[in-house]
Amino acid sequence: MSTITTKDADDSKHQCSACGDSDDGGGSLKACTACNLVKYCNRTCQQVAHRPAHKKACKKRAAELFDEKLFKQPPPNEDCPICYLRLPIEGVQNMHKSCCGKMLCGGCVYANTVAAADTEKQKCVFCRTKAPSSDEVLIERLKKRAEGNDTQAMLNLGNHYQRGTKGLRQDHAKALELYHKSAKLGNHSAHYYLSVCYHNGDTVEKDTRKVTYHAQLAAMAGNVKARYDLGCDEHNAGNMDRAYKHWMISANDGYDLSMKEIQEGYQSGFVTKDDYEKTMWAYGNLIDEMKSDDRDRYAAYLIKPN
Repeated sequence: MSTITTKDADDSKHQCSACGDSDDGGGSLKACTACNLVKYCNRTCQQVAHRPAHKKACKKRAAELFDEKLFKQPPPNEDCPICYLRLPIEGVQNMHKSCCGKMLCGGCVYANTVAAADTEKQKCVFCRTKAPSSDEVLIERLKKRAEGNDTQAMLNLGNHYQRGTKGLRQDHAKALELYHKSAKLGNHSAHYYLSVCYHNGDTVEKDTRKVTYHAQLAAMAGNVKARYDLGCDEHNAGNMDRAYKHWMISANDGYDLSMKEIQEGYQSGFVTKDDYEKTMWAYGNLIDEMKSDDRDRYAAYLIKPN
């Protein structure tokens, strides 16, 4: 019986998978960029000699590598620079300041509005700049910050172009341009906006492939709404294991709708007791990390009838 030695295994790392030529450890071979399983000495060996035999294994491994990234728990939200609590996951409970570009929790902004002297109420609680005196001033500030690669300013400006608000003429092309630039620079909310745009088809032509593409990028960066939507898509397709993986990840980040799905999944037998208890613990801890009296008062203010 033949035995593969450690030396044989090491030698295979330095041999072209098609022709068998060795680079003698010199590093001239190029790995398959999709799966990183095999190496080639040139493009001819990759495309002509070996790809037909390797294609199936390559696609399988590439899918496995992508799923490892897709189903990895994303990094947490940053903290509010005023109270140093983790920023809420719901965008309506955060405020981007067009003056300094800081993202503040609504609780801190609301607390300042209630407690500050009249001359200070309309100033930014972080940099103390006076609030925009008009829509025109707000838009100019957003444009200036967008020119400086403030991704949230791009997103907000794009939203105003999409809806035709704050004195801007509705311009879907400009909105998409700003969303794409914001997403390219790493704003996960921009990826989510693009996913919604391609899903609804009211701003741009519907494209299911792009819906999934942008939703996946948003989810991997920590967008809980995109993650929840991906879970719904997998559930509708009958891929229950993948659906509950998505929902567990977003529930771990404190998303209520995903936690409800996990509870129902546990009752239906799709979620194990161990996974359910771990998710409940992570969800509860995250909610506690985002909770404060000022945020509770701001949330009550948002739903208070005018």
